[in-house]
Amino acid sequence: MRKALVSSSTHVTASSGNVFEDLGFPPDKAMALLFKAKILTRILEEVRRKKYRQGKLVELLDEHQPVVSNLLQGKISQMSIEKLLTYADRLGLKLDIQRAPRQRTRQHAARPTKRPLALGKIAGGKSGGKIGGKRA
Repeated sequence: MRKALVSSSTHVTASSGNVFEDLGFPPDKAMALLFKAKILTRILEEVRRKKYRQGKLVELLDEHQPVVSNLLQGKISQMSIEKLLTYADRLGLKLDIQRAPRQRTRQHAARPTKRPLALGKIAGGKSGGKIGGKRA
């Protein structure tokens, strides 16, 4: 019987929130890969939910069988985001883009906010867009 190897040291790195960026891809490429992965996940969920077979998907997606096979196997490296969005649309899925919450770091949160001063207050003490007695 073999004994399991146990490592005494554990190294854990905090995620950036994008596994592709964590793997070393440049930020723009990592964002595109993550977006493609999310679209593929929704497509595959819909295919499983509706129990589509490859033959039906060939018809619905208007695509050749080898391409549909690659899609179902997650082999999408050569597929564009636009092509995946087209497939999602043909399956009745709709795109919903949301603004990601802004991540604040402690350094950023601790810094005082700099606000620009209104020119009217500097020139004459009154607001209203006047600079030196003339309308701006």
